[in-house]
Amino acid sequence: MDNMLGLKRTHYCGTVRMSDCGQQVTVCGWVQRQRDLGKLIFIDLRDRTGIVQLAFDEHTGEEIFQKAFAARSEFVLMAQGEVRERASKNPDLPTGDVEIFVTDLRVLAKSETPPFDIVENCETAELTRLKYRYLDLRRPDLQRNILTRHKIAKVTRDYFDENGFIEIETPMLMRSTPEGARDYLVPSRIHHGGFYALPQSPQLYKQLSMVAGFDRYMQIARCFRDEDLRADRQPEFTQIDLEMSFVDMEDVLNIGEGFMKRLFKEVLDVDIQLPLPRLTYHQAMERYGSDKPDTRYGMELFDLTRAVKDCDFVVFKSAIEAGGSVRGITAKNALSVLTRKELDKLTEEVRGSGAKGLAYIRMNPDGVACSFGKFMKPEEIDAIVKAADAQAGDVILIIADAKNSLVLSVLGALRQTVAKKLNLIPKDQFNLLWITEFPFFDWDEDLQQFVAMHHPFTAPLDECIDYLETDKAKVRAKAYDLVLNGIELASGSIRITDPELQGRIFALLGLTQEEAQAKFGFLLDAFRYGAPPHGGMGIGLDRLVMQMLQCETLRDVVAYPKVQNASEPMTQCPAPVDAEQLEVLGIAVTDSEFSEKE
Repeated sequence: MDNMLGLKRTHYCGTVRMSDCGQQVTVCGWVQRQRDLGKLIFIDLRDRTGIVQLAFDEHTGEEIFQKAFAARSEFVLMAQGEVRERASKNPDLPTGDVEIFVTDLRVLAKSETPPFDIVENCETAELTRLKYRYLDLRRPDLQRNILTRHKIAKVTRDYFDENGFIEIETPMLMRSTPEGARDYLVPSRIHHGGFYALPQSPQLYKQLSMVAGFDRYMQIARCFRDEDLRADRQPEFTQIDLEMSFVDMEDVLNIGEGFMKRLFKEVLDVDIQLPLPRLTYHQAMERYGSDKPDTRYGMELFDLTRAVKDCDFVVFKSAIEAGGSVRGITAKNALSVLTRKELDKLTEEVRGSGAKGLAYIRMNPDGVACSFGKFMKPEEIDAIVKAADAQAGDVILIIADAKNSLVLSVLGALRQTVAKKLNLIPKDQFNLLWITEFPFFDWDEDLQQFVAMHHPFTAPLDECIDYLETDKAKVRAKAYDLVLNGIELASGSIRITDPELQGRIFALLGLTQEEAQAKFGFLLDAFRYGAPPHGGMGIGLDRLVMQMLQCETLRDVVAYPKVQNASEPMTQCPAPVDAEQLEVLGIAVTDSEFSEKE
């Protein structure tokens, strides 16, 4: 193999242009492909910026020509030569008007045949590509994603710096939180039996930074959560974390909106109109059946409870009498898609979500076909059709249950499913909105008690404080989420800084004074020394990049992701460790899936 002695790169492959014609340039990269035409050889050389064509002909020195003849896919080359206009131009390439006539060629590294082609939109199984992620990341589409992520991070730092924020690094080794079941624990060698936790969020440290007087904090923070993976979740993730002192909710939302406008303009050249729309949690659930609604399409929920309250259909009647509701959505022009077979599939889906079934009305050209028609009077069906604003060709889908929350959530999920089936979701559209006034408490069916919907440091709305002990269901929080196209991008709140109020909240969540002191004593102690009013949010960087680039999964925007079972195919972690390491830490593994391998 050759070395680089005497040569230095002058240009990246994708930057060579007609204005460089006649100049001597040096480029480096990987062979995308080699075309041998006998006395003429072309090599497409690729780096992170793109591809440039290298040319070799009868005027090329014999040694250089033989090196080009021997070059194969993914060989690493350094080439020096003169830029000239191509005889046969390629309008699909930014460098398609030029080529480099090579006068010096160095083979810096040879390559075996890769297990898959290094091309855009590679159809090789994802698990194979993840096993060879370093090759997968050579693909131009993934490289563009990672480079765009870099640009987003840069714009982020620039924006917050210009708005007076200070980047502060918070610890990666911290105390385990009350949500400890989701913590990744790190044993201490020095303190046997003691454990650190990797942070699920820098929440407590950023609040302490406000007490410390830094006023405005931001951090692009790595966070960890030991939970099941989905397309938009990873066990380790990155969030843009921020906190502000001497502010109310409007100040935090304004900073967030300004950031989104700046980011979308600089990265995608998309103009975001401000102010962003807002819905309260109650409004979002009533209209869309979700606290993270996708507003790129309609199909809003409607309430049929009053229209059918006197009917004899036992499913509707019993739900209403038990304090529940009957609600629906109208799928416009859906007859050809929502066939009886498809409706049977949807029925099974909603049953899997807890509903007892799915009622429907098909607005056929020759009349109405109603799955529950024999239990209803004609005028009652007419009332439903009117309330649904349905016309010929539409399909009305209805859910009834004694639990209003279940009706809303099932319809919300059904709305998304049907929208995908009908291809209602527009591409290249970015609908951002705020969801505000979340319930402070959430009823936990398993525990049969109220728990905090957000973290316990979230402040309740001032007008709801009197309900804390008397009617928890009425308490709303100074909490807000930023939603983009049906995905929660950010979550935040104004914090409690009054030690007395914080004590009340802990007590209502079942923590004794001793437990609260043991878990959060350092924060409560800090608040005794002058805590400014403050609030902030965390913006999921991975999800933000995924949505901006309209990718299907986080694995397309994270350089080295985990798969569904939280393992990494490339390095094959997690993996067992030596018994000596465990002994030093004072840990014994009693049962392990690695036992047979050991």
